[in-house]
Amino acid sequence: MKKTKIDVSTHSGGNTASRLRALRDRLLLQEDLNFLLTNRVPRSLMTHAMGRFSSIRSPLLTRASIALWQLFTDLDLRESKEQRFSSLQECFTRELKPGMRPVNPDPKILVSPCDGIVGAWGAVRGMQAFQAKGFPYSIEDLFGSTEAAADFQDGSFITLRLTSDMYHRFHSPESGSVEKVTSISGDTWNVNPIALRRVENLFCKNERAVVRLRLADGRPIALVAVAAILVASIRLHFLNLLLRQGWKGPREIPCNTPVKRGEELGWFEHGSTIILFAPAGFKVCPHLQTGHRIRMGEALMEIPPFSATCHTPLTRP
Repeated sequence: MKKTKIDVSTHSGGNTASRLRALRDRLLLQEDLNFLLTNRVPRSLMTHAMGRFSSIRSPLLTRASIALWQLFTDLDLRESKEQRFSSLQECFTRELKPGMRPVNPDPKILVSPCDGIVGAWGAVRGMQAFQAKGFPYSIEDLFGSTEAAADFQDGSFITLRLTSDMYHRFHSPESGSVEKVTSISGDTWNVNPIALRRVENLFCKNERAVVRLRLADGRPIALVAVAAILVASIRLHFLNLLLRQGWKGPREIPCNTPVKRGEELGWFEHGSTIILFAPAGFKVCPHLQTGHRIRMGEALMEIPPFSATCHTPLTRP
């Protein structure tokens, strides 16, 4: 009888990974413990330490770190353009192979700016959006002023959460121009669903950057990139700028940079959240629900005819 050979190392490694992921899932389901381990800790210190560690250039240390990372997450590097990395940061911010994220060409929709898990979404009620059911927040506080938030009164929003194993780069949802970037200092609370159900106004408390875009027809949209524990660095390519926690540069940076639909704008250096805001008349695509996994370039919001935008009259450029 022919005996079947088994690769013991692979089999054992697979079982170990499965057991660790099962342990991870059990821990994550224990809300009190999850919240304690990811929030009741020195968040700023851990975030700075993670930034320093991830930037260490050592292929050996990086391979070991990635192997450990894969034991606890669903990290899959098969789509990555590069397979070898000199630092953990290079892996976090990896570029994908060409064609891995096709961009929906439908001119009647905004595409997703990033890979993510759909969180809270829907209509902005006056100047109020929601981070979770029963947890509203003021978009005036989120944007930093009433003036900055005014275009999105009674508009629409959708929250996209990036986990640590996802593709970390974000892109333009539509062609137009980047008008301004506003950097707002803050904390680094975890932004997972458990924290969002416990910490009021969480997005307004965390470090964040507001990237304001103007579509070709003159209507505004905004991407609010929110930092979190272990991630407080956001790279913006169009400004050649790295925003870090405690950044001492100008808080408002005017610019006039043309961008195309799907064009890369920047990246997070670990993983966090992007909230997209659009004016009245825009609607989140009906197939999307909370918990849905979406990829960059897929349909996200329906763009109404120009005349349907009823908040602030705009003149065609």
